Amino acid sequence: MAASAPAAAAVSLPPYAPLHPWAPGIALAPSLKLRNGVELPAVGLGTFRLMGEEAVVAVQAALGAGLRHIDTASIYKNEAAIREALAASGLPREEVFITSKVSPYEQGRGKAREAVEGILERLGTDYLDLCLIHWPGVARKPATSPIHAEKRAETWADLEALYKEGRLRAIGVSNYEEGHLRGLLAGAEVAPMVNQFEVHPRRQRRELRAFCQEHGITVVAYSSLGSAQGCGGLLGDPAVGAVAAAVGRTPAQALLRWGLQEGLAVIPKSSRPDRIAQAAPEALLGGDWGLTEEQMYALAALEDGHKFAWDPAGIV
Repeated sequence: MAASAPAAAAVSLPPYAPLHPWAPGIALAPSLKLRNGVELPAVGLGTFRLMGEEAVVAVQAALGAGLRHIDTASIYKNEAAIREALAASGLPREEVFITSKVSPYEQGRGKAREAVEGILERLGTDYLDLCLIHWPGVARKPATSPIHAEKRAETWADLEALYKEGRLRAIGVSNYEEGHLRGLLAGAEVAPMVNQFEVHPRRQRRELRAFCQEHGITVVAYSSLGSAQGCGGLLGDPAVGAVAAAVGRTPAQALLRWGLQEGLAVIPKSSRPDRIAQAAPEALLGGDWGLTEEQMYALAALEDGHKFAWDPAGIV
């Protein structure tokens, strides 16, 4: 039976209110429970543009710092390096949550299954904890082409089948706007459990996040620090610096804590072990510090809709 299609009415958006203002001694949960009961670690390592030895070092540093979520994608072409780092860690496979994604070049009936099988082989694992459709469109087609919706449905059907076979513990999407989600929900047998998209104080996507919450879709935020390249647009912002100084943490930690207190999972990317250590769950989730309601508002006031990554809004 298909999942029920959501009503067409627009989501009513309340005034901004911090979801989890900090209270002394109150730690944040180490994971978010997906609709099927799978526990998604609240903090992970993003691996976009990490290749070869750089990727090996980064993943080893992340695992050494206590992170247990590694986010990759077939289009990143770093699965062999991640496999090497995982093997060297000595950690049991079930202790590391691995996310990967089917690329815009791999969408369509049968192609998505083949893509997932390739991902599993390159990672040296029998299953993925989470598999996402990376983008709502297929490669090299005009944004207005009807083929995008067709291939989204076909790709989702492949992921549903692999989920039912137990090769994917959870399935979801990435960079999907509300219209893309509505179309998917209208024909899905298994509703998406995750939507991964860009969220940070300058682009909070509160309407899309409210829609996801209404339909039981957990949000994983990328570009939490502002950008995959340099990140200076947020890390150097005076308001971010002021909040970080007030809580005695780095700007990166203040931004990540803001996202976590907003109820998001975060996957910051870095190749430097010292910066990766700043994202250790022990450093980010503890009850010994956090952002007060006033500090959450100060960061939320940076909202201007600025986008650092690609924009899927024009894809039909």
